[in-house]
Amino acid sequence: MAIALVACAPAAWAVESDPLPVPKGGARQRAVTAYNEGVKLMVDKRYAAAQQKFQEALAADEKLAEAHNNLAFSLRMQGAHHRERALRHYDRALQLKPDLARAYMYRAVLFTQMGDLARARADHARLRALDPQLAARLERIMAGDGRDESDGLTPQYD
Repeated sequence: MAIALVACAPAAWAVESDPLPVPKGGARQRAVTAYNEGVKLMVDKRYAAAQQKFQEALAADEKLAEAHNNLAFSLRMQGAHHRERALRHYDRALQLKPDLARAYMYRAVLFTQMGDLARARADHARLRALDPQLAARLERIMAGDGRDESDGLTPQYD
């Protein structure tokens, strides 16, 4: 059975990639404002521009787990040469927020792309406990042909 190298397309995002409510004042407001701008760019598949906004968000608030997750995604979508850096940001997102289901999903895809199936399976197991439906989608990605139009998933081309 072939392992598909895929990425989750913006249509597949929910909760954890949605814009966040903007608090009033201070660094957190600047971070969330930049984060929300990055989400819009990411949805438009403008990954390099989104990367800049997520980096700006993290400069204002390094503990914004969602920004680490979406920065990692944006980096990964720019090609294989960004994989190690993307992995560091997925890891940091999960360190900050261990129940961030999408980070497990996307990191498992990254591990699959890197040929590290043991770690992809470990993330899949953790995802099953957090979000069984998302885990089922990941399982199809890992075992299928890389295309599942109903889930908004498309193959990754580097």
